[in-house]
Amino acid sequence: MTDESWAGWYRDRQGSDAVILTTDGQQLRLRIRGVDFEGESFDGLRPAAGTPDQGEMFTLADGVLNDCVLEWDLPFPVVADGVPEQARLSCLLSLRRPDPYLYLELQFGGAGFRSHRAESDFGSALATIQRVLPPGVRLQTCIACAFSDYFPAPGRGLSGGLACFRGAKEAYRGADGESDVLDLWDRRSGFVQETYSCPEFEPRPTAGAGTGHRGAFPLELA
Repeated sequence: MTDESWAGWYRDRQGSDAVILTTDGQQLRLRIRGVDFEGESFDGLRPAAGTPDQGEMFTLADGVLNDCVLEWDLPFPVVADGVPEQARLSCLLSLRRPDPYLYLELQFGGAGFRSHRAESDFGSALATIQRVLPPGVRLQTCIACAFSDYFPAPGRGLSGGLACFRGAKEAYRGADGESDVLDLWDRRSGFVQETYSCPEFEPRPTAGAGTGHRGAFPLELA
C-alpha cells in the first residue's frame, strides 16, 4: 500500500490551521501546530509516541483528539458506465465525544452527491452517496470492493474497521453470511480505511456468494 495525502483544515476553540492528512490505507497521520497525531480511525487520533506534552494546545478525551472539526478534500475514483473517472470527495468531521458526526459530498460530473448531514460512520455515509448517484456510476474504493467486510457484530466504528481479504480472494468469493466471514476472519490481510483505493479492487457482487456478512454495496446492514 502507498501513502495518500490530503490537504485540509483543523478548527477548535483556539482557531483554524491548515493541515495535511496522510494514510497508507490503514494508519492515519496528522500534524497540527507542529504536533503529530496518529491512529487507525479518525476518532482515535492520539499524539504520536515521543510527542512532548501538548499543554493547553488541544482538547484530549482519554488521550484522543476531541472537541474539534476537521475538513478535507480527496480525489476519489469512480467508474461511470465501465470507464474509470476521477471525482472529489469533500469531508466534514466533527470530533466531539461521545457522538462524532460526519458529512460527505462527492463532486462528480458537475453535480454534488451528498450524504446525510450527521452520519455516524464512513461506511454509512458512502453508502448513502452510492444510492443517490446516477445509474451506471459506482464508487471504486475499499468500501465498494469485493474483498472487504466488517466483523459480524452489531454496529461499527467511525472509520478504519473494514477488514480486507485480498490475501484470501478465492475463499472470500464464496462467503455468503456471518458464519462464512467468521470462518475466514483470521485470514484477513488487515484493516483498511473505507475511502482508500487499492490496485487490487474488484466490484462487489450484487447478491449471493461473495457478499459476506455486510451484503452487497451499498450497505444494507446498520
